[in-house]
Amino acid sequence: MEIIRAYERVTERLSRDQIKPISVLNCKGDLRPFTTQTLYRRKPMFHTINTEPIAGDLKKLGPVTLKLAHEQTLESLWGQLVSQYHYLSYRKLLGHRLKYLAFIKDRPVAALSWSAPALKLRVRDYFIGWSDKQRKTHLNRIANNSRFLILPWVRVPNLASHVLSLSIGQLKKDWPEHFKTELMLLETFVDPRFFKAICYKAANWKFIGQTNGYTKQGKGYIYHGDVKHVYVYVLDPKFRDIIDCQQKPCDPFQRPPQSQKKVEDLQMLLKHCQWHPDLVPKMDLTEKDLALMADELVAFHEQFHNCLGRIEHQRLGLAYMSGLISNVKGKSVEPIALEFLDPNGVRSLQRFMKNYRWDHEAMEAAHQAIMANMIGSPDGMINIDSSEFIKKGKESVGVARQYCGAAGKVDNCQSGVFVGYSSEKGYGLLTSRLYMPEIWFTDEYAKRRKDTWVPEDLVFQTKLQIALDLINQVVGSNLFPAKWLGCDATFGSDLIFLQSLPESLYYFASIRSDTYVFLEKPEVGLPPYKGRGPYPKILRVLPGEPQAHTVAQLARSEKLSWKSVVLAEGSKGPIIAEVARIRIYLSRDGLPEEQPLWLFIRRNSDGQLKYALSSAPEDIPFSELCKASTMRWPIEQCFKEGKDQIGMDHYEHRSWPAWHRHMIYVFLALHFLFRLRIRFKKKPPV
Repeated sequence: MEIIRAYERVTERLSRDQIKPISVLNCKGDLRPFTTQTLYRRKPMFHTINTEPIAGDLKKLGPVTLKLAHEQTLESLWGQLVSQYHYLSYRKLLGHRLKYLAFIKDRPVAALSWSAPALKLRVRDYFIGWSDKQRKTHLNRIANNSRFLILPWVRVPNLASHVLSLSIGQLKKDWPEHFKTELMLLETFVDPRFFKAICYKAANWKFIGQTNGYTKQGKGYIYHGDVKHVYVYVLDPKFRDIIDCQQKPCDPFQRPPQSQKKVEDLQMLLKHCQWHPDLVPKMDLTEKDLALMADELVAFHEQFHNCLGRIEHQRLGLAYMSGLISNVKGKSVEPIALEFLDPNGVRSLQRFMKNYRWDHEAMEAAHQAIMANMIGSPDGMINIDSSEFIKKGKESVGVARQYCGAAGKVDNCQSGVFVGYSSEKGYGLLTSRLYMPEIWFTDEYAKRRKDTWVPEDLVFQTKLQIALDLINQVVGSNLFPAKWLGCDATFGSDLIFLQSLPESLYYFASIRSDTYVFLEKPEVGLPPYKGRGPYPKILRVLPGEPQAHTVAQLARSEKLSWKSVVLAEGSKGPIIAEVARIRIYLSRDGLPEEQPLWLFIRRNSDGQLKYALSSAPEDIPFSELCKASTMRWPIEQCFKEGKDQIGMDHYEHRSWPAWHRHMIYVFLALHFLFRLRIRFKKKPPV
């Protein structure tokens, strides 16, 4: 075999037509010519393949026969089929290898190969439990299912698992015969982007974990980030007794570390970074303060290293967050990578946001836990709101023509639902989810869903349903004590949504000006029969009873008592507004709701009117309602800071994971800015 490999290395430099036929010893010790797939001593044999569909019941089509492709004709047919129809195409298989073709009658239906296993594979090595020395001794007793192809014109249920089982049975005999070694374990890698491993599961293979996204190159490994699922099939149940080892628990973050030098270089670069000028507004920061900010950022990001695991991911995450709070004009992956990494880091940062393996859900949970300790208060408010992001193309996940608040009209955009929290101690964004328009769940969008990595189990939900899910998650975490729940008119104008909110919270919900309400609860009944036609069956407000009016009409009436109130202290002085409140009954389909609510109306200094409903009790002080009306402002401030300073809307990600990972880092950036402002708040203004 060493003679063969040496010859292969030489002949790679030569044209296949220039290589003369030669003979060598094969693995059995027989003298035979090289096949077309090893030395290519001449142009490979071309086979005319019948591609007429094969479909039907496996039992009725006839028996499946398996042939070892070691003869020239069968091996060239194997190479032609795999090169043309397998997504990995034909690549040189490592070490010992056996190739098989499966036939129904005289037509090929499948091609597969077994070759040398991965030299190092974390989840497999932990599953086996062997030491490095034991692995070197017994690695040749593992075979890797390196190719498995069911031809595209074959549509036979259960064929794949049947062929796989036949191959395993044949492999048990052929491998020892060819390589003088008894196998004890089989392994394979399945790319979850394309396959679900159904045939392996049906053939009793066991899923043991995922790869780290590395591939062997020379004497080392390079990281590509394409994670594969690892399955094994145990041939000898006593294999651990033979090796003398025990299975080990797998550490999901035990990965080959990158050089610490790149991390240290980035930390030094941050000390000279051009930060966004409004990070700490109205503060006179010295050069020493700016260097301190870099150290603060590194220390802050270290709190989330357990969610990232690998040191390369820690560096990429720190670079991404640094880019968001820096003065880089375009805060998308490429400008950030060129500023804080290098030209080669663009691709790595893209993969970090899309498919590198790190726990972004755990990062969000850690962010929430830290924020809760800082700003949690019994009188706090949980806020729900949506925000839109204008997009030009059609391929980004969730993009569609829909109402866009940023444009004030229907436009091509993405929309997300966000949950924030505010109290007298501070505010921040907690979690979010991208809204997927209903058209994205049609068959027409199936390829787009797959290309943008939309979870297969995701179903259509309205923004109101998404908001309820996120609110229940935050309330259920018990991290954020709250008395209030605030929302804008998108959510507040839907009575079913308001009635579905947790009963432990009083809502303060903005509504539209055309919302109908009753000042007094009217009597409801069936209208009197008019003497002809069917008898009335639908309840109505009876004649002579109070009628419903829009809140805009009510604001113009003389029934309100207005008070001038200082709602808050703004950057330009006190925020003064005229405020009125009144008890009303909300109208639903022309009928009054059972329970009364507070209608809260605010008239700003420019004459603009804002309307809100509150489920607060009748005896709540006027001042508390005024305070609640201001507690919704912070989430709008988060969106403003996020888009003006953090690059919340600068992203160019197209996939589902990348959109949510970007938002998590936006949350962390806002979190960090909040901490900075606390740190420097005692310094005098400019």
